[in-house]
Amino acid sequence: MTLKILALGDTADNIISLKKFSKNLEIHLINFPRKQNALLTHSTKGVEFFDSLLISKQVEKVNQIKNKFDLCLVMSWAAARIAYLANLNYVMYFVGDDIIVPPFIKQPKISYLSTPILNHNLIERKFYKRILNKAIACIAPTSEYFNELKKYRKDAIRMDRIFVDVELFNEHIKPNLNSKEKFTFLSAQRFGLEKGFDVIWNALPLCKTDFQVLQVKWFIERTEEEKEINRKLLEKIPKQVKFIPLIKRENLARYFMSADAILGQMRAGIQGGIERDAANCKKPVICYTDVNKKSIIDGEEIIPPFLPNSKNPKELALLIDKIVESKEFRDNLSEKEYEYIKKISEPNNVAHDWEKVLEKIHMKCSNINRKDNIFRMKVENLFANFIEEVYYRKKMKNKNIQAWGKDNYQKLTN
Repeated sequence: MTLKILALGDTADNIISLKKFSKNLEIHLINFPRKQNALLTHSTKGVEFFDSLLISKQVEKVNQIKNKFDLCLVMSWAAARIAYLANLNYVMYFVGDDIIVPPFIKQPKISYLSTPILNHNLIERKFYKRILNKAIACIAPTSEYFNELKKYRKDAIRMDRIFVDVELFNEHIKPNLNSKEKFTFLSAQRFGLEKGFDVIWNALPLCKTDFQVLQVKWFIERTEEEKEINRKLLEKIPKQVKFIPLIKRENLARYFMSADAILGQMRAGIQGGIERDAANCKKPVICYTDVNKKSIIDGEEIIPPFLPNSKNPKELALLIDKIVESKEFRDNLSEKEYEYIKKISEPNNVAHDWEKVLEKIHMKCSNINRKDNIFRMKVENLFANFIEEVYYRKKMKNKNIQAWGKDNYQKLTN
């Protein structure tokens, strides 16, 4: 049986990869209008985009097509909000901040920041908690995200396998034509405390070998506090670091192949998309790994082989020097990382896991339409439209104009 899935939203091309590699799912993906860095970091092939920023128009679009599908899959709270208001049976897939700092918590904070990431009022928080509760299922990868989700959904599903698009990222990709004068690390991750750049900045001056770090201009600036922290970090750029323009996703593997090694995150203790993609290109990747955050693959607990296992800048400096000095060490590390990524990210296996889970979830519901109080849903939609008109259009106007540009903003809100 082929399930027809309406997918809303996407992060790091997870849904695009599921659409690409699944044999038993027919997926139609609708994503949100792209802006700024997303124009480079997100794929567009096979994706439809909402033509409006207005929630009411997005819900209207979904209502027009929803009966063609068996089930809805969402990534991001914005996507879940649409699925909820359209009265769908939807599955929520969580990665990153969506579950680390959920919108139903009062002023949620991240441990290394002093100010909250979000500041929703009581009505908004209750609305988002209802969205979580009404999801037919909630899924998260890795202990990092699953354990957070488990606090709010006892029936949370853990799926540690997560995609690498092996067509875009593999060892046979040709490098770009840029020549290197010295050993080169590529840091293609976003810049900010979330990725441990305080640790990296403290480690680099301790290194004794000669190398350069190419860091893309891609900044984490969700709050004024993060902007100020980045500003201070940029005042003390280590001598090895050179900033380069953000790289298009379709060209990223060529940059991986041109680098000697990849410098990844030093905060969370888990691997992100950048680290997985680079490892599948058989490049040695530096990425802090918390040995207590094991992956579970086919019932087996596995400690990811990425190094270091500490956030100590001195240990990071020693590791960097060892990678620069020893080809044997680099090759051994990259082989271990590659074999691990094959276990956790081989796309046919990931797609198979998703097919099994979604088929099981679909058995809980007769169709995509959720059985809910129709009167309540009409009232909530009317209230959402009212809030959008009198509050969010005014509150978010300047921010959205800055993000999309005045002319484009006008088109997206007409």
